[in-house]
Amino acid sequence: MSDLPQAFVQRMQSLLGDDFAAFMATYEQERSYGLRVNTLKLTVADFRRLAPWQLQPIPWCPTGFYYDAADQPGKHPWHAAGLYYLQDPSAMAVAELAAPQPGENVLDLCAAPGGKATHLASLMQEQGLLVANEIHPGRAKILAENLERWGTKRALVTSAAPDTLAAHFGAWFDCVVVDAPCSGEGMFRKDAEARAEWSEANVMACAARQDAILEAAYALLKPGGRLVYSTCTFAVEENEAAVERLLARFPDLEVGSAHLHPAWQPGLASDEADPVRLTARLWPHRLQGEGHFLALLYKAGNGEAPSQLLQTESKIYTAADKELQAFAAEVLYELPPGPYLRFGNKVFQVMPTTPVLDGLRLLRPGWPLGEVRKGRFIPDHSLALGLRAEQVQRCHNLAASDPDVISYLSGQTLATDLPNGWAIVCVDGFPLGWGKVTRGVLKNHYPKGLRWRR
Repeated sequence: MSDLPQAFVQRMQSLLGDDFAAFMATYEQERSYGLRVNTLKLTVADFRRLAPWQLQPIPWCPTGFYYDAADQPGKHPWHAAGLYYLQDPSAMAVAELAAPQPGENVLDLCAAPGGKATHLASLMQEQGLLVANEIHPGRAKILAENLERWGTKRALVTSAAPDTLAAHFGAWFDCVVVDAPCSGEGMFRKDAEARAEWSEANVMACAARQDAILEAAYALLKPGGRLVYSTCTFAVEENEAAVERLLARFPDLEVGSAHLHPAWQPGLASDEADPVRLTARLWPHRLQGEGHFLALLYKAGNGEAPSQLLQTESKIYTAADKELQAFAAEVLYELPPGPYLRFGNKVFQVMPTTPVLDGLRLLRPGWPLGEVRKGRFIPDHSLALGLRAEQVQRCHNLAASDPDVISYLSGQTLATDLPNGWAIVCVDGFPLGWGKVTRGVLKNHYPKGLRWRR
């Protein structure tokens, strides 16, 4: 690869020594491709039975598989139904190391585009609360769309600076994940833009930004909680040195072992006693995946997080609006349980233990159910993707090979024999979105911004 920055090559030669030639050879090799199964919608065994592709397990992620680039699963209707997420195999290591437990409060601090957030949501099994944050509004919108397609109900999406979140929540989270913005050296094999933008000055600027993010992450972590820090770069300044700077500022942090798999190499340490040896590096010449760095840290103590629940005078309420009740009676077999939250005309299902969110920029305060317009309830796309086909009274089910699937995803109307009213359009039994039937014609309600180009 001729466009690698020369200063980067020299740095890597100094860093790797005898491994340098093997490392450089990876730039002449094809990158690996991975997908991760959405266990909120189906089991891994069922997916493997249904999938038309040759899949090979990713050894550090039980739900992850390598696939051949020629298969193009991103262009399959199952992707629109949220049955899997396309993700670099090394990136799947982050949530596996975080290992969120059902019932925990978890923060993904730099969450866009949503790969790690969807992974965390699956591991939490819809028990507990996931806050997925992204400071840049445009990227936060993409994050919300990916969580929508994933069908998770227990995820909030915020768009705030890390220090703003720290001031708002305090030490509230059991687990904080920081997949930090970085110089992107680990992505050079697949990202020409990252190669073009690299400089040693940018490495130092990224390290300074990471220090500020980690300081906020520490403040958000409750005593006894754990912090997972990751980057997709090889730069020591952004990896082991970032951990060392964090430990110097906060001596009540302790480094835990990030060595979940034998292919993950120890962090670059000064000696055997150096705690950064417990961090992990994922080198592309030692495994199938791009470059990554991982660190696991624990905050001393066993204290309780501050109680910041919704107050009685807030917008939360127990009974559903009559419009939602009427919609559910006509369309669903059961009303999604409350409590509910109203933002303007929009209705969300929330958890009783949702923290106070006033003052934060929110893209998603709960599971979006729909909107009340002129006395009628209009269901949200998120509601469709969070339901199962058997929960809806009218389902227009199509096989993935049926041309009508592409027609629907492209925004076309469909012919149907369903009775009049709202219906779910499904592919192989998995919801894709809403349609409204009138006299044998299903009017398309697939969101315009998501429609496929034919």
